[in-house]
Order: sequence, then C-alpha cells, then structure tokens
Amino acid sequence: MEQYDGEVGEDGVYMQQQDDWDRDMLLDPAWEKQQRKTFTAWCNSHLRKAGTQIENIEEDFRDGLKLMLLLEVISGERLAKPERGKMRVHKISNVNKALDYIASKGVRLVSIGAEEIVDGNAKMTLGMIWTIILRFAIQDISVEETSAKEGLLLWCQRKTAPYKNVNIQNFHISWKDGLGFCALIHRHRPELIDYGKLRKDDPMTNLNTAFDVAEKYLDIPKMLDAEDIIGTVRPDEKAIMTYVSSFYHAFSGAQKAETAANRICKVLAVNQENEQLMEDYEKLASDLLEWIRRTVPWLENRAPENTMQAMQQKLEDFRDYRRMHKPPKVQEKCQLEINFNTLQTKLRLSNRPAFMPSEGRMVSDINNAWGGLEHAEKGYEEWLLNEIRRLERLDHLAEKFRQKAAIHEAWTAGKEEMLQEKDFETASLSEIKALLKKHEAFESDLAAHQDRVEQIAAIAQELNELDYYDSPSVNARCQSICDQWDALGALTQKRSEALERTEKLLETIDQLYLEFAKRAAPFNNWMEGAMEDLQDTFIVHTIEEIQRGLTSVPRFSVRPVGWGFRLERQAILGIHNEIAKIVQTYHVNRVGTNPYTTINPQEINGKWDKVRQLVPQRDQALMEEHARQQNNERLRKQFAGQANIIGPWIQTKMEEIGRISIEMHGTLEDQLTHLRQYEKSIVNYKPKIEQLEVDHQLIQEELIFDNKHTNYTMEHIRVGWEQLLTTIARTINEIENQVLTRDAKGISQDQMNEFRASFNHFDRDHSGKMGAEEFKACLISLGFDIANDAQGEAEFSRIMSIVDPNRLGVVTFQAFIDFMSRETADTDTADQVMASFKVLAGDKNYILADELRRELPPDQAEYCIARMAPYCGPDAVPGALDYMSFSTALYGESDL
Repeated sequence: MEQYDGEVGEDGVYMQQQDDWDRDMLLDPAWEKQQRKTFTAWCNSHLRKAGTQIENIEEDFRDGLKLMLLLEVISGERLAKPERGKMRVHKISNVNKALDYIASKGVRLVSIGAEEIVDGNAKMTLGMIWTIILRFAIQDISVEETSAKEGLLLWCQRKTAPYKNVNIQNFHISWKDGLGFCALIHRHRPELIDYGKLRKDDPMTNLNTAFDVAEKYLDIPKMLDAEDIIGTVRPDEKAIMTYVSSFYHAFSGAQKAETAANRICKVLAVNQENEQLMEDYEKLASDLLEWIRRTVPWLENRAPENTMQAMQQKLEDFRDYRRMHKPPKVQEKCQLEINFNTLQTKLRLSNRPAFMPSEGRMVSDINNAWGGLEHAEKGYEEWLLNEIRRLERLDHLAEKFRQKAAIHEAWTAGKEEMLQEKDFETASLSEIKALLKKHEAFESDLAAHQDRVEQIAAIAQELNELDYYDSPSVNARCQSICDQWDALGALTQKRSEALERTEKLLETIDQLYLEFAKRAAPFNNWMEGAMEDLQDTFIVHTIEEIQRGLTSVPRFSVRPVGWGFRLERQAILGIHNEIAKIVQTYHVNRVGTNPYTTINPQEINGKWDKVRQLVPQRDQALMEEHARQQNNERLRKQFAGQANIIGPWIQTKMEEIGRISIEMHGTLEDQLTHLRQYEKSIVNYKPKIEQLEVDHQLIQEELIFDNKHTNYTMEHIRVGWEQLLTTIARTINEIENQVLTRDAKGISQDQMNEFRASFNHFDRDHSGKMGAEEFKACLISLGFDIANDAQGEAEFSRIMSIVDPNRLGVVTFQAFIDFMSRETADTDTADQVMASFKVLAGDKNYILADELRRELPPDQAEYCIARMAPYCGPDAVPGALDYMSFSTALYGESDL
C-alpha cells in the first residue's frame, strides 16, 4: 500500500518537484477557483449515486456526513455509523471517522486535521479532496508498468499519438487548446466529434465541444468551463488531472465491460441450458411415473373371468403391453438416467450445486416405481397362466360332472316309483320269490352306483373349491342327486323288509330269471361304465401322458379281457334263450318278462354295439392329441435350442462390458470406441431375440406351460436383454462423462489411469462402486489427511456430501474423478464472474437494469434481471441489481 503525506502522490520525485509551487500557488484565486469547481463536480458525480450533492465544498463537508457518504460511494464499503448531532464535537467525530478511513487505505495525512475541515478551511478541504482523488481515481491507473500520474500521462500520449497538433507532455498547458480532450473522445467514440473540423486556434470551441459531448454522451460531468482554462496562463494541474482521470475511467472501462458482459453471457447461457435440462428431466420423470401409476393398477387387477375366451383376451392384451407399450418406456427410463448423470456432471463442472429433483422424482424413486411395475407384471403373468389352467380344469370338471350326473339321473329315473310299488301284495309265491330276487339284484346295482354318486359329490366339491362361476346350479343338481340317493336307500330298505316278510309265504322262484338278473346287472353296469370312460374328456400336457392314454384304451378285438366280456354276453344271452325255450316248451305264464330285472337282451345288445362304436372314436381322439403333443414337443425343443444359446450369450456380454468399464487398457476414447462396437454387435443381435419372441408366442398360443429342455424362460431372456441394453448405454454414458470431466479439468491420461487404478484397488467386489469405508481408505492412500477423530469424521462427511449427494452410501467412479479433479485442478467461474460484475458496476455497488440491457444480449439480460429481482433487498436502489442479489441468483446461498 502506497503512503500519502498530505497531498503526496504516488511518485516521491514528482511531489518534490511540485511542493514549492503548491505552497506558493494553492491559494492563487484562479487556481483555487478551478480546483473548487473541478473537485465539486467530481464529488457530485459520485454523490448523485446516493441521491445528493454539494454546493459549497468547504461548507457542505463541515459536518462530515456527506464526506463519509462520498467515501462509502467511491469505495463501496460501509464506514462507521455517523453522529447525527449538530454540535461541533459531533462534526469533528464524523470528520475524524472519514480521515481514519482514508488513513486505513494507506494514505498518511499530514497537516490535515478534523478541526480545519469543520472550521471550513478551504486550503485543507481542497487538499483532503485532492488526496481522495489521488487515492481512489488516479493511484490504480496502470499503463505499461507505469502508474498513477505517469500512467495517466502515458495513456493520454498513447491515445492522442495519431492526432496532429496534439502533444500531451503535462497536465496544464498541453490541454489549453482543447484538442487533447477532443482527441481522447474521437479516439474512443469517433461518431461523437467531427475532429477534422476542429482548429488549434479556436480553443474556446474545442473545449466547449469536448466538455458538452462528454457530459451528454459519456456521463462525465462538466467540471470546468472553457474560460477557466483559457483565462489562465497555466491551468491548475490537479483540476486537469481530475478531469482527465474521468475520461480514462469512462473509456478504459468500456473494454472491461465488454469482457465482463461476455463472461456473464457465458454463465447465463450455461444456467439456461442447465435449467432446460432440469425442466426436461422433471417432465420426463413425471410422465414416466404417471405411466407407471396408471399401469400398475391394471397389472394388479386380479378380477377373474368366467370363460376361457375372456381370459385368452386378457393374455393377448398383456402380450400387446409387453410388445408395444413397455419397450418405449424402458428406453425413456434409460434416457432419463443418462440425462440426469449428464446434468449432474455439467453442474459439477460449473461449480453449481447438485441438481435435486422435486420430491418423488429422484432416480431412486423412479427405480423403486419401476421395480414395483415389474413385480406387478410378473405377478400378473403368473396369475393369468394360473387362471387359464384353472378355467381349463373347471371346464373339464364341469363337463365330467354333467356326464356323470346325466348317466346317474338316467339310471335313477323311475327307481323311486318302482320301489314304492305294491305288486308283491297280490303276487303268487313264485312272483314273490321273483320280486325278492329282483330286489336283491337292485340292491347290488344300487351298491355299484355308490361310487358314481361319491364321484359326483367330489367333483362338485372341487368345482366349489376352484370357485366355478356356475357353482349354484352344480350344487343344486348335486344336492338333488344326493337327496334322491338317500331316498332310494330308504325306499330300498323299506321294500327289502317287506319282501323278507313275504318270503316265508312264497317258496318257488325261477332260478333262470334270477341267474339272468344277477349276471345281466353287473354286465350292464360294466357297459355303462365303459361307455362313460370312453366318452370322458381328457387333458394331457406332455407326449408321455398321451402315450399312457393310448395304452389304456379297451381294445376289445385284441385284449383277453375283451374276450371274457364277449363270452359273458354270450352266456347272459344264452340264459335268456334257455328261458324262452323253457317257456315255449312248458308253456310258462308271463312270457317275455323277468321278475328279477328290467334288463333285457335288446338293451344289452344295444349297449354292446354302442361300446364297439365308441372304441374307434376314442382311438381317433387320442391319436389327434398325440399329434398335437408331438407338435408341442417340437416347439419346446425349438425354443430351448435358441434360449440355451441366447441366455449364456447375454451373460457373457454383461461380464465383458463390466471388465471393459473397470480395466485400464488404452485411453478413454479407446474404451468408448470398444464399447460402441459392443453396442453395435448387441443391437445386431436383436433379430434373434425377436425370433425367440415369435417362438415363445407360438408356445403360449398352444398353452404350453413348462419346458424340460431349458432352464431359461422368455421372462429371463427379456430381463437379461433389457439389463444388457441399459448396462451398455449407462457404461458408454459414464465413459463420455469421464471424457467430459477430463477435458474440462485438463486431466492427463496418466492421471486418469492413476485414478482408475486407485479406484479398482479399493473396489474389492469389482462392482464399479466403492462403499464409504473403501472410499475413505482410498483417500488416505492418496494423501488426504483424514484422522480418526471428530474433525476427521466431519471432513470425511463433507467429502461424502460432494461425491454422494443422494446419500446412497456408495461412490461411483464418475463421482470419484469429479472430486479428484476438483481437488487438483483450478476452477474459473465464480470468482471471475463476480469480478466481472464489479467491472460492470464500476464505482457503484450495483448495476442498473438499463446498463445490463445495454451490455448483454436482450434475452440473457432479461433472464438475468428476472433471476436477480427476487433477491434485491428493501433498501436497494430502484431499478438496480446489487452485488449480493447477483451472486445469490447465479450461485445460490452456499457460494456467497
């Protein structure tokens, strides 16, 4: 800091040459008049920024209030609180505060005391103002290694060198003709002055032209009149220096303002781009979450359908969702993660706080929602398949129930009326014996039907357990059969007791009828059972099951059991023929009737013929099912052949991508090229996945639910394929972000390899992420001082908040190199941009909105004003943007 003794300038030699002249001439009336006018105008040019001015320089500074305000305006700093009293002691206190502040800036005031200023001493007051002008307007001027007065003089000489009749050698007589002032204006703003029309012998016009133009267009107040300069042999040097320094600050600030404006434009452009990325992320995240919100309830809907056709339509709708609706959303989710990582990288590179999406739209929130979607999707598919199996089973059971119920109802038709007949009351002894035997045969038949009734009840129970939609009618029919069965049992018992009472009275019975009845009833029951079995529907899922069905068909023409029943039929018909022969021979009464059974030979022959017709029909149905199961087995093997190749291929590619992302072979560009080649090969593999989807659809259309030839399902392949596409895209994005970070921070390839080696060493499980303790050990190995105490833990927590802003407990390689690059590389942005603000603001502590519109492109100026307006305090100058507002708006509270 330079020292000032009274009016001492920067250069001691200069002051020694001027001291004698200053002491003799300071009170010269002409010079004093020039200084008063110049210093008053200079002070007012700054005081007007605070909304005030002075009229009399020695009178208006006497109470010290405007003097303190002047120092605050030109320095941009806050002085001690002034005294508001009117007494002399209050005025001296205020002036002393101002003089103390001047002294704190390295200026040593000699012979200037507060009392002289309060007393209105003109010499001391002018000397003090000159000291302030030297310190705040001239000292910081630097041109080609010269400063202060010499620097200002050299600047004037450089700027006026091209102009004839202008020779600036000092700050008094060199300016009397006015051409020097006009040359400075023309050099920087040639449109303001027609320099060719100026004449050296017309100083009055030249000076008035320069002063008027400067006041009107350059915001330089008129500090002197042309008469003041022309009317003296030698103009006051301090007045001229003060006037010329205003031209220097007006013109030298133009280039700085342009540079500052460009820098601010760049920051604003980055801010606008980042904000657009944030808006895009929020919209894409909201759309994706909304789609998931709408889709999950549909997948969680488990409302069952009553028909197979309705469930097949649901399965088809689910296939359409898988083929058409979900794949674009998978791509959107991947792109969302890529955009989020790119945005965070850009924010870190521009020293901006990490982007925190609005509540519920974090990447982790989207991943959780996506996980819920896939969980619901898996559960929905399993439910669909189980429902189809259930409905298929229900249809089979319902048909079986109807067949068995129909057969049983046909058998029981008329049985109650028969059991309630009173024919034994008027029957002969032989008739009674016949009735008794007939009843015994009926009881045998009834017992034989017990299994069928139990089967009907069991089927009805299973239909109820499987929630069959028509269970009420099934239950009603089953209950009717059971009630009828109980009634038949009771009636049978009652008739049996009646016949046993009558048996003692009736002795004879026709043994042949009895034998016919006993043999015909089981044979008839067997034929009914055979017809029921041959007409029973069957369901098989494998070729082995249908082969077992083929071996179980009763082939009467080749099996020994067929020969046994054929002989039995012949024997039964032989008994009937023998009865007919006896009746014909012995003229027995009641010809053609059998008191022991209702079965007749015609019925036996009819059922026998029906059984023989059903056997080839059953053979044909089994053969057709056998052909279908052979086709299903072919589809299983076709799918398994491709799945057993694609599944391991996907796993291999995942492992290769993981190795590429952690190995250090070649540059990042080499790794990126390698990964993109992998990506191309993976995309080229997609037709095989699509062909596998076609094979899988054929399997599902054939209702094939298992495949013993492979452990891979289509769901495994889809998930693996989606993970492979997401992994290669994410890995490429990570390498691109590493390239972006390396180029932005100037990191060399060796440094990059060193970072990767350190990261891989401490990434014990080779997952591509370090846990908190692994990361801490890595930092210590790299030389970071992280002690095992409270201070060390606090420092480590600060570092973790930088590399893991989402608090996931892990550190990715991208976050690791971002942090290391911040620790090893210099950054530009904040300090330089805020310094640019001060350049634009000049001596003020704020920028007027109109100035910002003049210096910046319209769209960025309005964006900047809109961003900063909410941060302006209640005491801000109207229409102005202060330093704190600017900093807070661009960088947030954390960077102030």
